[in-house]
Amino acid sequence: MIQPKDPQSRAIMIFIGLGLACCLLTTICVAVTVFVIGLQWPEVFRLLRSSDVYLTPLPIFTPVSVGTTPSPSPDLDVTPTPTGLKEAEKPQEMIVFTCFIDGYDEICRMDPLGRESQRLTFDPATDFYPSLSPDGASIVFSSRRDGRFEIYSMDLDGENQIRLTEGLGSLFAPDVSPDGQMIVFTNADEGYQSIWVMKRDGRDPHPLTEGSWDDIDPTWSPDGQQIAFASNRDGSRQLYIMQADGSQPRQVTQGVSQIGGRNDWSPDGQMLAFYAGPRGDRDIFVADIHDQTVHRLTDGGDNLAPSFSPDGQWITFTSYRDGNNEIYIMRLDGSEIIRLTFGSRSDWQPRWGP
Repeated sequence: MIQPKDPQSRAIMIFIGLGLACCLLTTICVAVTVFVIGLQWPEVFRLLRSSDVYLTPLPIFTPVSVGTTPSPSPDLDVTPTPTGLKEAEKPQEMIVFTCFIDGYDEICRMDPLGRESQRLTFDPATDFYPSLSPDGASIVFSSRRDGRFEIYSMDLDGENQIRLTEGLGSLFAPDVSPDGQMIVFTNADEGYQSIWVMKRDGRDPHPLTEGSWDDIDPTWSPDGQQIAFASNRDGSRQLYIMQADGSQPRQVTQGVSQIGGRNDWSPDGQMLAFYAGPRGDRDIFVADIHDQTVHRLTDGGDNLAPSFSPDGQWITFTSYRDGNNEIYIMRLDGSEIIRLTFGSRSDWQPRWGP
């Protein structure tokens, strides 16, 4: 090899050699990167030519209070976690509800923060009016999958779906007794609706009420000694309470206009939550079962089907206030309203349980 004799030439040769070495090293690094991540060479050249290469941060979905509606992807129902609650104040247990999917009402479940939403039924027929058993292990509901509305039972995960009734009429709104032994429900047959009861496995079905009026949507008291229901037996539909055997019916509300059927007992057995009002402008109310005082909890938005949390501190309900039937929770005094579902479908008939 020819060696330059003067120091200046030697320095130039060393500089050129270092430059060639850097180029070779860069080429090797790029080649290894391409091999590892699988880029095509045209894409590599495009990235190397770009002077504006930067990282785009992932979007952050922030939960909102009532009155603000986020815009989730049209292909995915996103349910943000409600904020503003201390961990000890967050409601617990499970909410089951009716969800309109693929053209049919189905049964879904979620936790009371709107997370872990899960579809439980997949029938090309109406499945609705879900209610949790007192032990939280199973769900009873009404379904028309076999032609008429019958009462069914299934596990909390949707497994072991069993029909409990056959040929009694059109059956709705089942509710399991606190001891888990009985189911009360509405039977729409022969022109009128009445309250029926049967054993948990469907045996021994028999009526508790009969008459030329409609008795609908029964619910057990927390001690299992009484049943609340809505009836128009005295003209306008009002709330009533009777003993578990159907005796001693008494009226709880007086003069409340256009009461809906779906009601629920407070865990202490002192109040009934219900909805009332003209279609499109219904509100949630609570009534004291002793002195019959009534308090309105919502104002506007078309609100239906209230259900108490097991600790009695919250109420879940359906509302159309944001342009679609969605499920909400609120405090017992009507404050701190929080939206739980954000789907493009209708979510309704929530029932809160253990």
